[in-house]
Amino acid sequence: MKVSSQFDGGNIEIVDITRPDDAHLRIRLDSNSEFLQWFSFRVSEAQGLPLTLHLDNAGETSYPPGWHGYHAVATYDRQHFFRVPTRYDGHRLTISHTPTRDVVYYSYFAPYSHERHQDLIARCLVTPGVRHELLGHTVEGRDLDLLVVGEPGDGRKVCWITARQHPGETMAEWLMEGLLARLIDPEDPVARELRRRAVFYVVPNMNPDGSFRGNLRVNAAGANLNREWAAPTLERSPEVLFVRRRMEQSGVDFCLDVHGDEALPYNFIAGPDGVRSVTPRIWTLQDTYEKALMRASPDFQMQHGYDAVPPGEANMTMCTTFVADHFGCLAMTLEMPFKDTVDTPNHELGWSPERCRQLGRANLDALFTVVDELR
Repeated sequence: MKVSSQFDGGNIEIVDITRPDDAHLRIRLDSNSEFLQWFSFRVSEAQGLPLTLHLDNAGETSYPPGWHGYHAVATYDRQHFFRVPTRYDGHRLTISHTPTRDVVYYSYFAPYSHERHQDLIARCLVTPGVRHELLGHTVEGRDLDLLVVGEPGDGRKVCWITARQHPGETMAEWLMEGLLARLIDPEDPVARELRRRAVFYVVPNMNPDGSFRGNLRVNAAGANLNREWAAPTLERSPEVLFVRRRMEQSGVDFCLDVHGDEALPYNFIAGPDGVRSVTPRIWTLQDTYEKALMRASPDFQMQHGYDAVPPGEANMTMCTTFVADHFGCLAMTLEMPFKDTVDTPNHELGWSPERCRQLGRANLDALFTVVDELR
């Protein structure tokens, strides 16, 4: 057995391989940061071996409760993903699996590579009515891509959708695949009407550096982008700075920021709780959106989520709270699980890329119910 992570999004450190089928590993820290949780590595020469893979520092990670009830993701071909037996003893996470192929990959969630991101951008751009803007460059010089679907003007609403501020939350870009595929579909009637009534500004990956480096939470400079919205800088958080500048130019009537949650086994929405400027009308719109999303997708629910923040105590450095206050619009954070959904479980796949894509499609149904009422 050989273990490696020298690839896009890889993250693991080898402590010791004690036997041909037993390895002790550690998750590496995020770049210039104390965050750690994301892992992704390859095991080769493993066919038929009853592997036991110990992540020795799981109890020292940023969100240890997230390991309870969790099962690691595996793949042979990097296209089809499944869950494998995993246990957590309060200190160590242990993956037990016998591969049927020579090479197998294990990850915290299904990885979303930079190459796949490039394919997503290219695939969308062959559709009429979709154009690309290069917003700027990341700390390490990677492109920050924006897709614009539709044309501004004529009273059209302005809808922003962003994903992967936290790079290890790869489910966010899997959701973008489904959302974009439906949004640009010329034969989908809901998408057609949304394009007629709104222009969409979509950033499928706000943190390309962190994604490539195998970080959970931060960019190459160690900045948590979803805590940079009040005062982003070119040196520390250019990704947020460039998106904010473009938002100022376009205006914002709707903003959906897509994330993943390590601990909660649910899909849910977190609104701009604690923001004093949010009006009753906005709360009504959010309630309408959530109820419509629950009708469109039984994988979404409204019972479980984050605790409400008291009025005036919102963290104004976050995307949803900043945008809701600054633009006076409907702004929400959509959270998905790293685990499975306890209400609608799939024991073989858990929460999976295809389920993310389906939830992305369902969000257009929810948006269609409120688009005419947006500011």
